[in-house]
Amino acid sequence: MSPMSQMKAIGLYQYLPIDHPDSLLDLQLEKPVPAGRDLLVQVHAISVNPVDTKVRAPKDKTEEQPRVLGWDAAGVVVSAGPDCQLFKAGDEVYYAGSITRPGSNSEFQLVDERIVGRKPSSLSFAEAAALPLTSITAWEGLYDRLGISTIREDNYGKSILIVGAAGGVGSIATQLASLAGLTVIGTASRPESVQWVREHGAHHVISHYEPFLEQLQQLGLQEVDYIFCLNHTNQHWAHMAQAIAPQGIICSIVETHEPLDLNLLKDKSAAFVWEFMFTRAKYETPDMIQQHQLLNDVADLIDHGSLKTTLARRLEPIHAANLRTAHQLVESGSMIGKVVLEHW
Repeated sequence: MSPMSQMKAIGLYQYLPIDHPDSLLDLQLEKPVPAGRDLLVQVHAISVNPVDTKVRAPKDKTEEQPRVLGWDAAGVVVSAGPDCQLFKAGDEVYYAGSITRPGSNSEFQLVDERIVGRKPSSLSFAEAAALPLTSITAWEGLYDRLGISTIREDNYGKSILIVGAAGGVGSIATQLASLAGLTVIGTASRPESVQWVREHGAHHVISHYEPFLEQLQQLGLQEVDYIFCLNHTNQHWAHMAQAIAPQGIICSIVETHEPLDLNLLKDKSAAFVWEFMFTRAKYETPDMIQQHQLLNDVADLIDHGSLKTTLARRLEPIHAANLRTAHQLVESGSMIGKVVLEHW
């Protein structure tokens, strides 16, 4: 490889515990070239999500070619494929990318423009990098999966319980649900996370270590119209089934480790639905471009002051040691908001 065609990256050959020095490695890789509707983006900042740690988690598998993780980035378009219509060289962008392609833990990345948004102009690259995956997940969960109206008047008198409201997705979902006019109840367990959830728009905060219905009743609520589960679906399933209103909807983003008893929802004609933000990109669904549109909508809300970034911790530069630290923070399960790395 010539120096001009090389780029820095962080990847893995083996799936190891994060305290192992080979779990994430500094690499030199070939810089990719865009084709079709791909953009080549120079990555300025990245963020780490639970999906990164789950994909990296120890397993008996070895990669012949290094695998690059990372599904949150903000940067600048360097060049665009011949079929691109939405962006051009020099545009500042942010995106989560696709689970089926090399990730954002590299100096340059190819990403389909249909899942890329314009970076909020009022934010730094680090502040913007905290947002894409969690914003897409929160937006799709609320509006596409739960079917919540974007018109405030439609939601007056309706309520939503957000389980795990202090995390990355919860921090965005709480803000969006509040903007939509819902009564928002978030769960949190520590004083600092309770404060964070209130600061991000929750009207009430309850504990996820106690039955939900009793706590809701103490607030004068007999049920909730929607539940967005962002943590331990199995653990909370029975309590969510008790708290959901007749004909209500529960949406979760957290895979289960044992079957869910859907019979608990039958008498209420209640529904359960999954949200997986990589679905549209993975299957290249006809509505894939909606992720481009919703990221632009989020950028507008940010720039108008209606929504705020959830960046809570910043590390620099971007290299394997700092990325291992970020993975450890996320794996601890006590992370509030998002951790971001910037500058190569």
